[in-house]
Amino acid sequence: MRTAEPIAHIYRDAAGVAWIDRTRVKVIEVALDHVAYGWSAEEIHRQHPHLSLAQIHATLGYYYDHQAAFDAEMAKSLAEAERSASATAESPLRRRLRLLKRPA
Repeated sequence: MRTAEPIAHIYRDAAGVAWIDRTRVKVIEVALDHVAYGWSAEEIHRQHPHLSLAQIHATLGYYYDHQAAFDAEMAKSLAEAERSASATAESPLRRRLRLLKRPA
C-alpha cells in the first residue's frame, strides 16, 4: 500500500494571507505576475530564481483553486490604486512640476 506524502508549499498566516512556504512572497504576488504579464511558471522562475518550480506550480495551483477570491482582491487593489491616483492628480506638487516642464 502506498501512502501519499503531502507537499505543502503554501500556508496561511493568522490574518488569512496565503504565503509561499519558507519565503517572504505572497501567493497573490506570483498570481499577479501570471495574470498581469501572462508569465508561465518557467518565466516566473526566471524572474524570481529564489522560488523553486515546485513552489511556483503549487502557488499557481492554489491561485486557480481560489481564483474568484484572488481575482476579487486584485480588482479591489486596482480600484484603490486608481482612486488614489485620481485623488493626487492635481496635487500642488504635480502642478509645480508641470510648470517646471513647460518650455520658456
